[in-house]
Amino acid sequence: MKNILVIGGGSWGTCLSRLLSENGNKVYLWEYNEEIRNVMRETGENKLLLPGIKLPEKLIIADDYCEVLKNTEKYSKIDVLLLATPTQFLRDILKRLKNCLDYNIIIVNVAKGMEVSTNKRISEVVAEELDGKEYNYVLLAGPTHAEEVAQKLPSAILSVSENEKSALEIQNIFSTSYLRVYTGTDLVGAELGGALKNCLAIAAGIADGMGYGDNTKAALLTRGLNEILEFGKYYNADPKTFMGLSGLGDIIVTCTSKHSRNRFVGEELGKGKKISDIVANMKMVSEGAETIKALNSIIKEKNIKAPIFSVLYEVIYNEKPVSELASTFMSRDLRSEFI
Repeated sequence: MKNILVIGGGSWGTCLSRLLSENGNKVYLWEYNEEIRNVMRETGENKLLLPGIKLPEKLIIADDYCEVLKNTEKYSKIDVLLLATPTQFLRDILKRLKNCLDYNIIIVNVAKGMEVSTNKRISEVVAEELDGKEYNYVLLAGPTHAEEVAQKLPSAILSVSENEKSALEIQNIFSTSYLRVYTGTDLVGAELGGALKNCLAIAAGIADGMGYGDNTKAALLTRGLNEILEFGKYYNADPKTFMGLSGLGDIIVTCTSKHSRNRFVGEELGKGKKISDIVANMKMVSEGAETIKALNSIIKEKNIKAPIFSVLYEVIYNEKPVSELASTFMSRDLRSEFI
């Protein structure tokens, strides 16, 4: 049995808290919204994001994550800290966490994005804010919508870390009869795949919203994957990673699923709505709508060939017509596919 603290009571944080608790671990779940915390305590459900999914009675809803980490008589020493917090809010959480962490711990992140203000990957943000603290960092990434994992439908995910021992430990802790966990060591590639596929899902959603067919989406996703590989070259990631669960697998599910909030954002854009109105009416965060800002900055600074991601930024934030997305890759100079 492990003692686990989950920071973030969104759909994925709630789902994994339930899974970990049912796996025999002692789990504490902290959600920043006090009203949602109280509802989970009183009803045993996250009625806003996972209605109908009952939480184990032994799952502990905590009011202060730093109190849990103090290792007092009231709380057991935490072995694993699971970060299930949207990327753009993570740094503030980490700043406070630094004052609470006094022992070596495994930090598992499940968010997928890049910090807009710095263009940094999440592992880089964690390293900055927790400088001087002892921890091993693991990313859990792959084609796993919380709604389906919560229903215990067969799914697979990747536990990836530069510390292979930690990746294996998390593999064992999270594996169930319905969630198969693989391990990997290409952290940079897995982070890039998870972040960029959210942006590609918005492009896929635009195609859906405009009424384009399967041919269009297939072409868009394939050429989008090529642009992700271009980013991978710049960051020296292993190309095989983008063909795995955190790459192609995540692209498929995020760009096609009814559960994908990033695809939903794109679909609404394709129907003519503005990004500010779409995001204002969403229950959850669209990581892709933020990450594309960082990507656009990196594309310009590093001169990366990424025409689809470039025009996607223009469509979302500079009111370029959504039709430009298709014309961008349909009207470019004819060329060989892999040159």
